[in-house]
Amino acid sequence: MKLIEPRVFLVGETKVLQDEVQVYLNEIGAPDWESDAPTDIEMLVELMGRLCYRSFKPGLNPNVTKVREHNDEYLGNILETGHGSVLEHSSLSFIFMNVSRVLTHELVRHRIGVAISQESLRYVRLDKLNFWFPAVFRGHPKHGELLDLCTKKIEQDEQFQLQLAEILEIEQEKKFTIKKKITSAMRRFAPIGLATTIGWSVNMRALRHVIEMRTDPSAEEEIRFVFGKVAEIVKKRYPNIFGDYEIEIVDGFPWYKTLNRKV
Repeated sequence: MKLIEPRVFLVGETKVLQDEVQVYLNEIGAPDWESDAPTDIEMLVELMGRLCYRSFKPGLNPNVTKVREHNDEYLGNILETGHGSVLEHSSLSFIFMNVSRVLTHELVRHRIGVAISQESLRYVRLDKLNFWFPAVFRGHPKHGELLDLCTKKIEQDEQFQLQLAEILEIEQEKKFTIKKKITSAMRRFAPIGLATTIGWSVNMRALRHVIEMRTDPSAEEEIRFVFGKVAEIVKKRYPNIFGDYEIEIVDGFPWYKTLNRKV
């Protein structure tokens, strides 16, 4: 058993196929259009937005005599007006490591615009139980006593899993199908605060929603911590989509909030 802290890894992002984009631009009569977007994520959102009105340049659509030329102002207008559907074209993939099943049970409530893959305790046998000591306990006047009590509880749970494995003789079992059944049964006695890993992919529209929901002071503290880390990454990496967020520290955690709640 050891104390851990949740970690956030951005492991994937949407990429634009520039050659095919150029073929499309040639077809519609805008071969010289270029985006000054800092990333492919932001360029794709702009591309999908502009095709709706054919607003790559004035005159391409007879109704359009003036266009926003820069990616930051174009996406800023999308956020302000609430045309959030074009944000759904770009997506990111994260790995959340050392998060509890308290967090994952809440995270899976966000189903629209996401994909989820979680470490399976039906296959991954428990031997070491790691956990995150809650901030509300760390800030308590009796935090030392609480830490000792919680540590003893997790150590007992860890020892229980090892004893189960010994009694069930899983180490001697040769058939993986039998090991899987035993491992599946053993996980029923694991605490919900057990550290695990989950893969989470999400489009930009859904991500803005989750950041605003899960960094709010009313959210559970571990998920506030994790999505504070997520928001920190995306605000820096994709400024034209997330740069409008303001940060306020509440109870030691960042709250990412914006007036643009339409998307």
